[in-house]
Amino acid sequence: MLREVNATRYVTPLRSGGSVPGVFEADDLGTYVVKFTGSAQGRKALVAEVIVGELARALGLRFPELVLVHFDPAVADSEPHQEVRDLHAASAGVNLGMDFLPGARDFTPEVAKTFRVDPLEAGRIVWLDALTANVDRTVHSSNLMIWPTSGTVPARLWLIDHGAALIFHHRWDGADPEKSYDFRHHALGHYAPDVRAADAELAPRVTEELLRTIVAEVPDAWLAHEPGALSPGEVRDAYVAHLHARVRASAAWLPTDFPTREELAAEEARRAAKTRQGRPNWLKQVPDLHGKPAAEQDGAVHLG
Repeated sequence: MLREVNATRYVTPLRSGGSVPGVFEADDLGTYVVKFTGSAQGRKALVAEVIVGELARALGLRFPELVLVHFDPAVADSEPHQEVRDLHAASAGVNLGMDFLPGARDFTPEVAKTFRVDPLEAGRIVWLDALTANVDRTVHSSNLMIWPTSGTVPARLWLIDHGAALIFHHRWDGADPEKSYDFRHHALGHYAPDVRAADAELAPRVTEELLRTIVAEVPDAWLAHEPGALSPGEVRDAYVAHLHARVRASAAWLPTDFPTREELAAEEARRAAKTRQGRPNWLKQVPDLHGKPAAEQDGAVHLG
């Protein structure tokens, strides 16, 4: 089961995402990125974080430790912004913490140009994302970190942020174990991910027993908001049944068609050109966020 800690000191909010998590120190002397039950994404985002994150760890992928964080809003009473204070007030009780990786860097398109990823490792990550319907690991927002970035230990890829995964649990009546998703813009698509080898290696390991062990780690309170008055146990059964059926149907959803960097760049250029069509001349001259006139941006693509 996930360890439980108490938040003891507020370090800072993180405003890079819509959920506005915060960095906290806890009574185990650890530092955690805490995601709140009162965020706009709701408890299902935390359910997805636990299920996908713990499944990643069980399959040998690098993922920071998760803990259940008992949070008293009074710990963060130094927060000056009212909207963040309101979020804290709505999140008293048990929230989700992810071990903070000090000094970690985002896996950006620029970093991807020089960072080497083994095709099998890329395939394992893509396979996990396809299994769990995680379409939120793209070239534009990878939800991958590189850590450590100093010292003698080699830098490695770490997975983070799976709150947008398991999209089927937002509409159970439409959940299809064979449904495929578009992974052409996956953050690791440039590395020739060997998803077939990953499927042969990982699919036999995702057993019903493993899934039940992982889903059991989700607190009952986070599962008690399904329509139809389902009990937490029934909701857990639904997650296990769907994911286990999905593993057995991998031939239907296994992504294998990944465009090259050049193909993605050309696609992005076509999209940009189409967007510019029909715009008035005055708008074409408006500088972009980098201070260059739009006219100078024709054909420029900033992909890794």
